[in-house]
Amino acid sequence: QVQLVESGGGLVQAGGSLRLSCAVSGSIFSLNVMGWYRQPPGKQRELVAQITNGDMTTYVDSVKGRFTISRDSAKNTVYLQMNYLKPEDTAVYYCKGSTIRLNYWGQGTQVTVSS
Repeated sequence: QVQLVESGGGLVQAGGSLRLSCAVSGSIFSLNVMGWYRQPPGKQRELVAQITNGDMTTYVDSVKGRFTISRDSAKNTVYLQMNYLKPEDTAVYYCKGSTIRLNYWGQGTQVTVSS
């Protein structure tokens, strides 16, 4: 059974940085795609960034050039480095791991960006 645990959220001023971590219990190699999603207050959850086993990355347009997703297979951890944060980045951020058949979600971590 795969479990995902996020950490690294918090309160930061606009223009600041945070690094989110997603620790995977079980082998990260069993997950074909790892992704970070976010859900702002009163809005739907959206994909922010994802990375494949082959280290191919994709980003939503609103974070391109500011956020970087990466993975450390030795540590079974996926990261989301967030720079130049904006108030509109405020949301609960979730980690998701996917196999061909299953999706696994973490519990989420709150990111709040003050103006």
